Amino acid sequence: MSTNLLLEKQLCFRLYSLNKLMCRLYAPILKDLDLTYPQYLAMLVLWQNMKGISVKDLGNQLDLDSGTLSPLLKRMEARGLLIRVRQSSDERVVIIKLTKEGKALKQSAEHIPGEMFAVTGLTPEKLFSLNQDLDQLMANING
Repeated sequence: MSTNLLLEKQLCFRLYSLNKLMCRLYAPILKDLDLTYPQYLAMLVLWQNMKGISVKDLGNQLDLDSGTLSPLLKRMEARGLLIRVRQSSDERVVIIKLTKEGKALKQSAEHIPGEMFAVTGLTPEKLFSLNQDLDQLMANING
C-alpha cells in the first residue's frame, strides 16, 4: 500500500478532526449564550460591524451561501439578536443590524477567545504563526 494513502498522512483528515474537536469544545460555552457555533461566527462579524453589514458581505466573510445563511439569520432575528432591513437606495440589498440584545451579548462572550486559547496549549506567538500558515494554505488553495 502506498504510504501516501495512509489516513494519518492526510492533511484533510487532520483539519476535519480538528474542526470537529473545536466545535465540541465551543458547544458547552456557547450553550450558555444560547448560540450555535455558526451563530457565534455570525455574531463575531456583526460585533465588528456594529453599524450594520449586508447579508451578501456577511456571507462572503463566513463563506456561507444564502441558503445556509438565511435560516440562520431568521432564527437569530426571532431570538431578538438582530434585525434585517432592506436598503432604501437598493431594495435588493438587505442590511443586518444588531439589536440592543445582540450588542449586549458581546459582553457575555468576551471570555470565549481566552478560554479557547487556554485549551490549545499554544503560545501567542505559535498561535499567530499557525494562523498565518492556515491563511496561506487557504490562499494557495483558493488560487
